[in-house]
Amino acid sequence: MRTHYALRQSQRLRQRPPIRLLVIGILLAFAFSFLRSCSAAASAPEELERRINDLIRASGAETVAVAYHDLDTGQELLINPDVSFHAASTMKVPVMMEVYRQVAARKIRLDQRAPIKNDFVSLADGSHYSLSAESDSEQSLYKRIGQTETIRELVRLMITVSSNLAANLLMERVTPERVMDLMRAIGANNMRVLRGVEDGKAFQKGLNNTTTARDLMVIMRLIAERGAVSAKASDEMIKVMLDQKFNEGIPAGLPPGVRVSHKTGSITRINHDAAIVYPKGRKPYVLVVLTRGIDDEKRAHKLIADISRVVYEATTAAGSRESR
Repeated sequence: MRTHYALRQSQRLRQRPPIRLLVIGILLAFAFSFLRSCSAAASAPEELERRINDLIRASGAETVAVAYHDLDTGQELLINPDVSFHAASTMKVPVMMEVYRQVAARKIRLDQRAPIKNDFVSLADGSHYSLSAESDSEQSLYKRIGQTETIRELVRLMITVSSNLAANLLMERVTPERVMDLMRAIGANNMRVLRGVEDGKAFQKGLNNTTTARDLMVIMRLIAERGAVSAKASDEMIKVMLDQKFNEGIPAGLPPGVRVSHKTGSITRINHDAAIVYPKGRKPYVLVVLTRGIDDEKRAHKLIADISRVVYEATTAAGSRESR
């Protein structure tokens, strides 16, 4: 009986693969899985760029620039990042940043009251000009000419409803030169904030506020990382931009409930959106989309929203792959 038992045990051992082979097999399977995931991750940016370029070609836009930075992974995607565009109202974000820098330096206070006026000096020749209430997205401030308002409220109006009058009042107080100094200090080297809004004579001479997608990405990333002036100032700027009222662009391409801190800008055939997007359960990402040459504003908004959608899908899909 013992002999038969020993024989059966010996046969079982011969039938089992050696432990060393099992370990090697497991390691090879793990390596294959790892390489496959690395290959998928490596192809993801190329696939995202292809999808965005398909959307751009179908839109008929003259020029589109996209800058994307994921604070969670460090991944970036840049399309025409250094092409210069008229900044439109995106230049109001650097103005807001300089306001907070001067608050930190105790040169001004957020609760300080500033006179409300509609008389400004042209960069072109020093002549005076005024803004048109009908051309502004916010009219109530014009009814209060001669009164005062706090710096904090002017910042809110400038960003959330893109008030041109509030922007000019703040620009005059903090000065374009100081705004430009700040932009150079943070590395937004091609952002030009030269003048207030609706300076027609300066516009005719080509003295315009301009930006690139890369520069706006630098600005929004610094705010998102809580490094713009200070962590507190950055948090306050994020909060202001979270209350943005014009949401036809980047937010329109996102699922309900996704928070977006952003600033839009538009003039004739120009539509932009620069945003910090907060998907649930992960760090945010920065997305900037600049467009030129689309006559129909609704089509421009749709393009920006479509780009936002594919970026969000790619970003959250990558996060799902990494968590598996």
